[in-house]
Amino acid sequence: MTRVAREDAAGSAAEARARRTQMAAALAARRREFVLEARQGRGGRDAQARYAAAMDAVVTQLVDAGRALTPAPLVVCALGGYGRRTLCLHSDIDLMILFGTSIGRDEERFVNAVLQPLWDMQLVVGHQVRELADFDELDISNTEFLLAALDARPITGDLDLFERLAARVARVTAENRFRAVDSLLELIEQRHAQFNGTIYQLEPDLKNAPGGLRDMTAMRYLQTLGGERTDGDRARAAGTLRDAEDFLLQVRSVLHAEAGRDANVLTHELQERVADAIGCKGDGPRQQVEALMGDYFKHARAIARELGRVQRAARPPAERAGVTRVGRNFEMAGDGMRFADAEGARNRPSLWIEIFRLALADGCPVSEQALDCIEQNLDRYGADDFAGTEAERQQLRALVYPRPGIYARLSEMHDCGLLDRVLPEFATVHHRVIRDFHHKYTVDEHTLLTIRGLEALWNPSTAGRKRFAGLLDELRAPEVLSFALLLHDIGKSSDSEHAQESVRLARTALDRLEVPGEARQAIEFLVRNHLAMSQVAFRRDLDDPHVVAQFAHLVGTEELLKMLCLMTLVDVEAVSSTTLTPWKEDLLWRLYVETYNHLTLGYGDELVPQDPAGLSVVIAGRPEDISEDELTQFLEGLPRRYLALFGLSSMYRHVRLARGIRRDEAHAFLENHDEVWELTIVTLDKPYLFSNIAGVLSYFGMDIHRGQAMTTAGGLVLDVFEFSDEQGFLRQNPGATVEITRMLDRVVAGWVDVPALLRGRESSLLYRRRQREPPRLHFDNEHSQKYTVLELVADDAPGLLHRVSRVIAEQGCDLDLALIATEGRKAIDVLHVTKAGRKLDDNERNALKHGLEHVLEASDETR
Repeated sequence: MTRVAREDAAGSAAEARARRTQMAAALAARRREFVLEARQGRGGRDAQARYAAAMDAVVTQLVDAGRALTPAPLVVCALGGYGRRTLCLHSDIDLMILFGTSIGRDEERFVNAVLQPLWDMQLVVGHQVRELADFDELDISNTEFLLAALDARPITGDLDLFERLAARVARVTAENRFRAVDSLLELIEQRHAQFNGTIYQLEPDLKNAPGGLRDMTAMRYLQTLGGERTDGDRARAAGTLRDAEDFLLQVRSVLHAEAGRDANVLTHELQERVADAIGCKGDGPRQQVEALMGDYFKHARAIARELGRVQRAARPPAERAGVTRVGRNFEMAGDGMRFADAEGARNRPSLWIEIFRLALADGCPVSEQALDCIEQNLDRYGADDFAGTEAERQQLRALVYPRPGIYARLSEMHDCGLLDRVLPEFATVHHRVIRDFHHKYTVDEHTLLTIRGLEALWNPSTAGRKRFAGLLDELRAPEVLSFALLLHDIGKSSDSEHAQESVRLARTALDRLEVPGEARQAIEFLVRNHLAMSQVAFRRDLDDPHVVAQFAHLVGTEELLKMLCLMTLVDVEAVSSTTLTPWKEDLLWRLYVETYNHLTLGYGDELVPQDPAGLSVVIAGRPEDISEDELTQFLEGLPRRYLALFGLSSMYRHVRLARGIRRDEAHAFLENHDEVWELTIVTLDKPYLFSNIAGVLSYFGMDIHRGQAMTTAGGLVLDVFEFSDEQGFLRQNPGATVEITRMLDRVVAGWVDVPALLRGRESSLLYRRRQREPPRLHFDNEHSQKYTVLELVADDAPGLLHRVSRVIAEQGCDLDLALIATEGRKAIDVLHVTKAGRKLDDNERNALKHGLEHVLEASDETR
């Protein structure tokens, strides 16, 4: 190359760099404008279209600059949200580069020339590089790729090539319409299942959740694939849907601007900023957030209902039945039960309740015709118009009988407004947002999900659920339980203690519906005490007969026990998809069994410190390698609950573990029970023993559920921990059990400083919280005859039980039982403590309280 040629090449390269620099600066300026618009509530459809146009200009400039690298015909297309010109600030730049000929080295250089500058600008680029021949035989099973091609928009290049692409895609989709529709409907169902099938999320995913932006896109796809609505229907829905999509796009732009990334979840932390940005009305931040979420649910509901209509219209004709008359006033149509005379039904509200009863009986939905008729005429009637006669009141009470389809029909009643009108007390929690650390749904949807949980027990999915299903089958009046569930959280409409407020509001509903005396008493009891069983099951020592006796006294009858047990099961499960763990389910069942036995048989020897009958069974079943003297010496001084807590094989294993134990030694046994692991340690007593063992488990990433310590008369300590391996350390490492037991040996021997071991883990960025709440401590000296029960609620963090139990030891106290639960980002620990074998007095409780508060409030201190 001559000097002149080299200079020309260098000049061209410099010009290209200058153009790219200028291009990047222009795009950065547009992005800054986008941020300002978003924070001023102007980041909706128009702002996103302008940003997409700016990105089009960048792509076009890069394509023009690289066009000389290949003679092949090509077109560059935008896909996804970019293709629809709804490009948010941190969304992926989805491109398809389509060549009319086969791809060679020249085409690869062109692709790199287009994509590399985009990557250099720190953009996230999703790209597909295709030949037109790839579309000769489209894989119809790859629905997502087919839909992406269906949604393509040409940015620059050969438009004739794009038209050939569009024609091939249209031909394939037309030939395989029903398969494509079925695949798309399945994708929608799978995505919705990730969100429990409900729009009423407290922290909704604007993109993926039901009623979100992907549902809007799915509607368009279904219509394009052949499921178009009639012109009248589409015109009616168009304005509402456009408003809903504009709202979601506007909110999403604020999330991207504030988070500085592709954020689509409207978290509690961002809700105030979003509400302020888009100008939600309210006297303060809380009222503005409530207005924001109310608008969100309104728009999400509009999208979800319209998607449902489009889904039904898109199904093959064979799946849509004709119209069949049902009695004098109703018809069965392809989309469900409808009024035979919709105009006449406007003036007959008794038919509104009847249509839901019939739909339940026939296992079908209520049609859009009927729902629209009810919704449009609701304002003409009040609650008394639906309960004026005893027949109408009986019809309402019978409507909530738990059976297949009850959740779907009640949800339809709720969406069209009928449930709120019939039960105005329930209307007080309509879209009610409770911002706490573990609830995932609005109060009204949480309530309906409890009904769904009850409905699911008619066809239990696991052996564990079959035992609860048996209780439902035994109830004399299961509709009493359903009605109590509908009312149990209505008190959350105010900021007062919600259980008592729920009872007060429930009484007005019970009066209006004239619920008979026995059923009324049961409903009031269940509403008032709907939290009682979970508090005892998850936060008290179920091996303490006094605890069970107190709970049995509260419940009083077997029927109320069964209803409260089922209420607790579905109430906890409806908090979120992860709240009711198998371990909690087993604890709940165990409390039911213990209480049932108490109510039916009683504890004949509650106050007897020893259990001669139980002891004789243990001695009689001992294996040959364990003598009676060895066994009785081991058992001497252990609490009576030991005999009830462990099976015979476990007891004999404990005896063997205790053999030959010497000071500074630990004999351990680790075993797995499905999702829960159990660690048993036998050693000689020493200070901070329980605390240090808890620390070791935390160091290895274990989530402790339960820990208990028992000491024999000879100073032998038996510590048993139940925990889950959430991070997979035991599952993923074949030598993990050996590593843990070796560490325990070293800790017991005093060779390892456990607080130092944990210090690095506790200071990890993973466990730092932007917002911390002060810990809450509550002492209870009444619930147990032997223990002071300490309930502690604090920010969850590794090593929490270690730090807490270390303080307890420093105060000269003994920790005999620890029950640990994690809800959201909070740890709820219930600790059974004694000092010198007795409960703590006032001074001792205060000293322990101050010590714990000091440790827990020190954000970076490790004990």
